[in-house]
Amino acid sequence: MQPGGHEAAGGLAGFEYQGSYIYKPAKKNNDTNGTSNKRRKVNYASSSQSSGSRISPFVPLLNGYETKESVKLRYDLFRDLWAHREHTIQSILREVDSEVLKNIAAFIEESSTVISYNGRIPTGIISVGSNISSTGGLLERLRKELRSSGNACLVTLDSGDTSNIKNALKTIIKLAITSMENIDSYRDYLTSKTGLKLLPCDLDLMLACVRRNGVKKVVIAFKDSEAFDSSVLSDLITLLSSWLDRIPFVFLFGIATSVTYLESRLPRSTVKLLEGRLFDFQDFGDSVDRIFTALFAHNNEGPWIGHSVSHTLMDKSGDCFQSPERFGNIIKYAHMAHFFANPLSVLLAGEIQGGKLQPELCEAIRNTPSFRKHVQHLLDIKDSESAKEMMKDDTILAKQAYLGISVSRQKMRDIFTCVEWLVAFIRNMKSQKSANHSECVILALGGELLESKILVETLEAARKLNSEELDTAFGLISNLSTESAAILDEIRELIRTKKSKGVLRSQHDAQLTRHNTTIVGQRVKLTKGKAKLSNEELKYSELVDRLCDSIQNYLAEKLINPKDLFLHECLIFDFKSPVRNTFTPKCRHTVERALSHPFDYLDSKEGGEIETLSAGQPPISILYQLYLESGAVVNVYDLWRAFYAILGGEDADRCDERVAFSIFYQSLAELKMMGMARISRKKTDHLAKSAWTGL
Repeated sequence: MQPGGHEAAGGLAGFEYQGSYIYKPAKKNNDTNGTSNKRRKVNYASSSQSSGSRISPFVPLLNGYETKESVKLRYDLFRDLWAHREHTIQSILREVDSEVLKNIAAFIEESSTVISYNGRIPTGIISVGSNISSTGGLLERLRKELRSSGNACLVTLDSGDTSNIKNALKTIIKLAITSMENIDSYRDYLTSKTGLKLLPCDLDLMLACVRRNGVKKVVIAFKDSEAFDSSVLSDLITLLSSWLDRIPFVFLFGIATSVTYLESRLPRSTVKLLEGRLFDFQDFGDSVDRIFTALFAHNNEGPWIGHSVSHTLMDKSGDCFQSPERFGNIIKYAHMAHFFANPLSVLLAGEIQGGKLQPELCEAIRNTPSFRKHVQHLLDIKDSESAKEMMKDDTILAKQAYLGISVSRQKMRDIFTCVEWLVAFIRNMKSQKSANHSECVILALGGELLESKILVETLEAARKLNSEELDTAFGLISNLSTESAAILDEIRELIRTKKSKGVLRSQHDAQLTRHNTTIVGQRVKLTKGKAKLSNEELKYSELVDRLCDSIQNYLAEKLINPKDLFLHECLIFDFKSPVRNTFTPKCRHTVERALSHPFDYLDSKEGGEIETLSAGQPPISILYQLYLESGAVVNVYDLWRAFYAILGGEDADRCDERVAFSIFYQSLAELKMMGMARISRKKTDHLAKSAWTGL
């Protein structure tokens, strides 16, 4: 074994615990042409980058037999699809932010340090609740709006920028000048040869830039004010307040807790320098629901997220906080996973783009559960000839696949049309509690909406509506079917030509129920009965029953289970594991697996299989596996001898003991850093386990 065989694999170089270093100078290549190594390296990197840009990040599927054209088509489909859906998400977020953004912009525009605020700094406090991450997007949109107006600039500060007052001033001045002009102008201000030479933390630099550009407001936004050091924040506010007569400052504080907590972190003298106004920006649950439902309502081509994944996403957003931006990223990942790992997704391109299907893809289609179910259906209806053709002829299979996807798409659109109608109808029925749109979508994706409590109670309530309530409920929504539209026209004609005054009531109306009391044998007996209906009300009741039956029959026809559709595997992504493992990862399990089976994650340079304990593994993996085999307490010397024996200690000519010892100590320090081992209190030359695998 070479002495430096594990130096690169030792990992985590540069940690403070390192006690020894192995230096090996790189070998210099003799260049006869005189071309510098640096120039050749740059040329190589640029060429590799340009060649890599032409390669799709997706990999061939179908056991590697998928054509390059299909791989590229899957990637292009994903990019085009997500570009459209991301536009939808951003439109919703802009709409949600628009009101708060408008109020903040008006506050900045109207703030006057002389008249309204009596020498105090105008301060906007943006309460964002748990979603402090959304402040960045809000401030970015505010920056664009202020830039378009041309009379204000925005400086955004993070807690990492203000380790001390000097760094905070440097950051504020640099960001302000580059926002008003550019980075070259900032350097010119620092290196100006006229007048006094100013330091980067001198506010006179900003003052000169403000006067030069005629800026009326310098807005300083503290993105996460609770994360700032309170003493530095207090000193910064006090210092900037003293410059308020020369530089028109406006503060924005993003808070996740409350204004009271922000005030408690600052001295009273500092709080008196601020004149605040609260902007509440906490209604994110509605944003998540709107994003979720919009992606289904405006999706006419697919793919759609399935019932299991949708249920998991919405449950997670309800159990713990989830920002709209993060929710959008999860949705994007689900779409990417569908196109990345599903070879059938190329069928979404259609017959014109997709072209002729390769034999491996046709074989994959034949192995899907929906195809088998479709063939069984053909056999049940005695159409064995079509079933045989689809099994044997790839051309006929491709034609039927594209046709089946087109039909399945239309049925998916019908499902979501019914959901939209149901939600709108419930919203118009004032007697009913408003339905959660996302809940109805999830039930429809699982084929459970037809027999759900929501639909059953809605139809029961519809039968009890009087003529005015029914006209209101059906007045502002489109009709489901021609049959229901015709019945509704009959009801409206009856209402228009009725002779009696007042509203027409259905026989199911609770107000028509009468309670009668009779005494029989000294006992009080309560009986329930119906009031007598007029001929018009009887006719109205009959029409309402027909209308509700028509709606129920239509919904029963359209609200099918999406997994009963032909080639639903192409249209619906319903695998929970990729989403769950990515966005709720089991970190400890992943670390343990990486240490015990490193070549599940790393490429092996050796051709054959690598043994469980061998010198070909990274040093920390060797030490970790020895650590697993030991008891609760292990002697460090015994651990070292076992480690050295695996590295090649028996062949002293090939392995330098000092090199191996330094690698051992580095790997041991890494295990300590991860909290897996510590020095034993009872025996100083022993290590005690502080973590057991699987616990």
